[in-house]
Amino acid sequence: MREYLVLGLGSFGVSVALTLEEMGCNVIVVDKSEEKVEAIADKVSYAMCADIEEEETLRSLGARNLDGAVIAAAEQLEASILATIILKEIGVPYVLAKVNSRLHENILKKVGADAVIFPEKEMGIRVARRLVSTKVRDWINLSDEYSMVELAIPDEWIGKSLVELKIREKYGVNVIGYRIDQTVSITVDPCKPLPKDCELIMVGAEEVLEKFRES
Repeated sequence: MREYLVLGLGSFGVSVALTLEEMGCNVIVVDKSEEKVEAIADKVSYAMCADIEEEETLRSLGARNLDGAVIAAAEQLEASILATIILKEIGVPYVLAKVNSRLHENILKKVGADAVIFPEKEMGIRVARRLVSTKVRDWINLSDEYSMVELAIPDEWIGKSLVELKIREKYGVNVIGYRIDQTVSITVDPCKPLPKDCELIMVGAEEVLEKFRES
């Protein structure tokens, strides 16, 4: 069974911890607020009240045996930096850290974070893209170059199959699923005609997907 560590119990940290538990993982959480720790203690594998940058604390939790760690205390810049350094020195294979500024992001990457997430910025981008396009239902950046979008199909695609449309050949994007009436499926029949209310989930280069937004 996979085991993860979540440092910091703000709304983001709590959401990550509870979701991992729901997915069948063992989750250890740490926060210096006794109230926050008590509120989640019966919902995760282990909850501890402590400062997240204390090396002895992290070592005592068996951090070297973890599959990954999430540092969710973006408001504590020094603590998140120290925790990142300690976790990588201990040998945690994957450390993801929440940040709240570009400077914070650059610092954490330099000290060893495998990935960073800027929730407020990313949500702002997703909302803005939905506002300016009636076709785009959702937009998730996977990297600086690639994204995943949920797109209401253009009128000219209705009744045509993926084989007929040749989306991958023409645009260089991959269709990985679709949504119809709030039901999502990742099994796509390339020969089946697309119904009117179908929304395709596609992955591709940012610059290519932007063309769908603008159309």
